[in-house]
Amino acid sequence: MITFDSKVLIIPGLNNSGPQHWQSLWERDFNFERVIQQDWDTPECDDWIKAIDLAVGRHNGNVILVGHSLACATIVIWAQKYGKVVKGALLVSPSDTEADSYPLVTTGFTPMPLNKLSFPSIMVASTNDFYVTPDRARYFANRWGSELTFIGDASHINAQAGFGPWPEGLEMVKRLDQI
Repeated sequence: MITFDSKVLIIPGLNNSGPQHWQSLWERDFNFERVIQQDWDTPECDDWIKAIDLAVGRHNGNVILVGHSLACATIVIWAQKYGKVVKGALLVSPSDTEADSYPLVTTGFTPMPLNKLSFPSIMVASTNDFYVTPDRARYFANRWGSELTFIGDASHINAQAGFGPWPEGLEMVKRLDQI
């Protein structure tokens, strides 16, 4: 059984993560805590970053953030606004909110944040993600100071792409926990 010294906060993206998504499976299997947003379908950035800040505040910074999709940009915006430091962040399949392919149902998530994070982070990206090109993923990872791992043609790295428990991702969380 894998155990963690830090509190792991699951931060889903637009429309939340369904029951078969790796985030939901990790939450269930490892007692991770999901950051609940008041509006998953038409989110407002200020609301989402406040929810992250409240969740982080409950754990005195001994936290690893695990963001998927829109949550990646949300984490970077939160870090810039609140200036708080956590143990680390796993940023999976960041959505490029400036791309033509991005849904127009969000408010306040553009322009894409480009500030360097003040804590360790690992970005995982796919080479055929509809929501971010490989070049943009590289650009964001570079600007955010994130270690970048491409995992091939993995679409949006979610349940629809065949990612269930995703043990490789969990190992990345464990790496951040050991920093």
